Amino acid sequence: MSNPNLRIVSLIPSGTEILAALGLTDAIVGRSHECDYPPEIKDRPVCTQARLNSEAASAQINNEVKDLLQSALSIYQIKTDVLEKLQPTHIVTQDQCDVCAVSLEDVEKAVATLTHSQPQIISLQPNVLADVWADIDSVAGKVGVDSLRLVEDLEARVKICEQKTHGLSAMERPSVACIEWIDPIMAAANWIPELVTLAGGQALFSVTGQPAPQLTWETLVATNPDVIIFMPCGFDLNRTRSEAALLTQRPEWNKLHAVQAGRVYITDGNSYFNRPGPRLVDSQEILAEILHPEIFEYGYKGTGWEPLA
Repeated sequence: MSNPNLRIVSLIPSGTEILAALGLTDAIVGRSHECDYPPEIKDRPVCTQARLNSEAASAQINNEVKDLLQSALSIYQIKTDVLEKLQPTHIVTQDQCDVCAVSLEDVEKAVATLTHSQPQIISLQPNVLADVWADIDSVAGKVGVDSLRLVEDLEARVKICEQKTHGLSAMERPSVACIEWIDPIMAAANWIPELVTLAGGQALFSVTGQPAPQLTWETLVATNPDVIIFMPCGFDLNRTRSEAALLTQRPEWNKLHAVQAGRVYITDGNSYFNRPGPRLVDSQEILAEILHPEIFEYGYKGTGWEPLA
């Protein structure tokens, strides 16, 4: 049983998912504008808003982000009046990416203005899978619940996948380009190369635990990956399908090995790959299903991923 006095505000989707997986959904009293899972938290008060238009084209979003950061403005605003009313005991935030969610600094400034509560700030900073397990343990410890079974279950699922791909030769491990942004092109990094390796592939362009590198179209063409997987930050399957057209309309596209082999895929990056929480294990299983359908069939096709026809 969790403490009935807990009043937690989560300002990052992965934090919300960690809390829910720990059995603390009922303790969440407020959320960010991006927190949408599990579905039952959608009725909680929203404590943040974006300063940019998330419906804009990829290039425009990228330019707006750059402009805000260069102006020393945060991309997101915290609704301190909502926080004041909620009187949280804890606030979950992150210190990993100023583009992904409100920054730790913004949260600290907001908390300093509160007069009716002094919540404890729990800040997450994951770069690899082990960091996500550590974040789950950290959140659990700070709110007084047990995380052992949850982390053991998640690690066991990773291990099962890893064991099934362990015996694959280098020839059987396709080279994989995971695309986190389309205009400009950016390769997915941090935990993604690790997931690709565990799922039986060879990640191109990025290094586990490091930020996402920007790519040129010419580099992507010259490297000619065996598999291309789109997982743009914050986009679902439909949005990803429409944004992918920015690359598929280029004249060299149809010459790529992955295209000719029918090995180009879109994923729901917003639900899975972009969120360093429990569903990163689902993300690994999605990759395994894409890369090695002869070994894996988890059932994510059609919801978590689709071929890009």
